[in-house]
Amino acid sequence: MTGRVEFNPEVPAVAPVVRVGVLGAGVVGSQVVRLLVEQADELTARVGAKLELVAVAVRRPERHPDIPAGLLTTDAAGVVTDGGIDVVVEVIGGIEPTKDLLLTALGRGAGVVTANKALLAEHGPQLYRAADAAGADLYFEAAVAGAIPLIRPLRESLAGDRIVRIMGIVNGTTNFILSNMVDTGMGYHEALAEATRLGYAEADPTADVDGFDAAAKAAIMASIGFHTRVAARDVYREGIANVSAADIAAAREIGCTVKLLAICERVPGPDGADAVSARVHPVMLPTSHPLASVDGAYNAVYVEAEAAGRLMFYGPGAGGAPTASAVLGDLVAVARNKVAGGRGPRESSYAALPILPMGDVLSKYHISLDVDDKAGVLAAVAMAFADAEVSISTVRQEGRGDDARLVVVTHSAPDAALSATVRRLADLDSVRAVTSVMRVTGDMR
Repeated sequence: MTGRVEFNPEVPAVAPVVRVGVLGAGVVGSQVVRLLVEQADELTARVGAKLELVAVAVRRPERHPDIPAGLLTTDAAGVVTDGGIDVVVEVIGGIEPTKDLLLTALGRGAGVVTANKALLAEHGPQLYRAADAAGADLYFEAAVAGAIPLIRPLRESLAGDRIVRIMGIVNGTTNFILSNMVDTGMGYHEALAEATRLGYAEADPTADVDGFDAAAKAAIMASIGFHTRVAARDVYREGIANVSAADIAAAREIGCTVKLLAICERVPGPDGADAVSARVHPVMLPTSHPLASVDGAYNAVYVEAEAAGRLMFYGPGAGGAPTASAVLGDLVAVARNKVAGGRGPRESSYAALPILPMGDVLSKYHISLDVDDKAGVLAAVAMAFADAEVSISTVRQEGRGDDARLVVVTHSAPDAALSATVRRLADLDSVRAVTSVMRVTGDMR
């Protein structure tokens, strides 16, 4: 049978092609391009069509010698308007002009894969509307927790369940800083300097250490988990700049560690009906909790659902190659939909639950007080809690004389009442200083 070509009915004579344009070739974008080239044959087999990279939009082409010159362009607008490009991958970040670029791509029916958490947290509904109007896909696995498969499990695998809580470490920079403080005893500024030196913190770390990055991710997780539109502005936010070595030591004394958590919950509102609480702040977390052992720059998300129970997602939350892995996973899904003529999940916001203000959220506080060592101090402190209708779980006195200290852990109470109690305590003549205030999450043993 020399020279005979056998026909394989599973492989079309002319394979379809899905053309891809990439916006950005930075840390993540360059890895996306590399994987598209190096894994071209495998990706073709997985998709059932050739993924053809046709354009990479960058600001300075001369800075990207590893990318073929014929692919590079400075015309991002030209990429998103090119009717020959089927899927646009966005890894440039920012709000403008990125929002208009993606709206343009979606408006003409191109699929969009993005890692842009800030854009989704602020303008997600607008992007979803554009996608729905054109019948286009919008995928964003890489926007939360890097390489960790999280978005797809939340909006697909758990679509038939009722999620009650999503709680996670979703910022590697802050987790690295806090882990260093726990492990070495160093203060916040020392730990931040070390994170910067090692490349875990940006030159301007504001988005990370002040909680903005985590808040955007919390908004996305809450929106998907509770079928409700939650924007970054709806998320209560505190960063880690005020966490001290004394806070770390105090947490250790009660069997806890300190973590910056994004916490999204389905909770009863003031009228008893369901509401959504979304918040980012440092907490004292019992060392028995699965999230407590997540150290360094790693991320982890802990999901509680009524039927599935408790689920844990863990892995690298940032970095070029890990994030590119999530981007490529989305690209394969969108390309498959293009080939099959189908669509991925759309926005699900039918529940439209109200957002519970932070003051109404039930919290537990750990409070350390420097106090005068004299009779009546404990009674005065207890009265401040009673006046705010806050119940005390435990109280202990440490030291004598000038070193006298009271440590109080409360039962759950509205956060506004707890904050008011702290202000009352600071005004007491017998309290020299309120030295530490931190929320406690999880069951204390």
